[in-house]
Amino acid sequence: MKISKRKYLFILLSIIVFAIIITIFIADIIIKTSSNGFVFNDINKIHHNKTGLLLGTSKYLKSGQKNQYFSNRITAAVNLYNAGKIDFIVISGDNSTKYYNEPMDMKKELLKNGIPEDKIFLDYAGFRTYDSVIRMNKIFGQNSFTVISQEFHNRRAIYIAQHFGLNVIGFNAKDVDVYNGFKTKMREKFARVKVFIDILTNKQPKFLGEHIEIK
Repeated sequence: MKISKRKYLFILLSIIVFAIIITIFIADIIIKTSSNGFVFNDINKIHHNKTGLLLGTSKYLKSGQKNQYFSNRITAAVNLYNAGKIDFIVISGDNSTKYYNEPMDMKKELLKNGIPEDKIFLDYAGFRTYDSVIRMNKIFGQNSFTVISQEFHNRRAIYIAQHFGLNVIGFNAKDVDVYNGFKTKMREKFARVKVFIDILTNKQPKFLGEHIEIK
């Protein structure tokens, strides 16, 4: 029996959608499983690392409201430093234009919260989590460090670090409510698939540069 063109396209589309769903599911499971035991909510249970990698995000949402991800990551970084669990903080984020500067916005907030300026280093080329993790090693010379972000983000960063042979743990900032976090969580599913594409294609950071010594 001859299959109509419409039916053929429907079958083909169904196969593609199914393959995408399976790929997202597998990527999610691998990253979750690999990062189990390396993410911490309790500050008393996390061990000390010389440096914390604070992953950048925008201070404000497009609506003009304050970004809960931003404020919660700042709180987590301050608490981690004050508890003596890290000695330095590297803020890695996007600074693609002169009007958008995640690292500097975060630095200002850390300073307001009493973190000494000489304990803060800025990475302006952390355009993606993948870049931030690699640059932490290649530029800042850190083989062992603590990632600071929300748990879902930390798990992806840890998986990337593990692939490159780095000893990394994550301290989980408070997550945001379901309503404000839905779009971000959906993007995270595809970001996890992108990690495997980057690894398979040996993707390199957009920028590297000269070594920066943390001391």
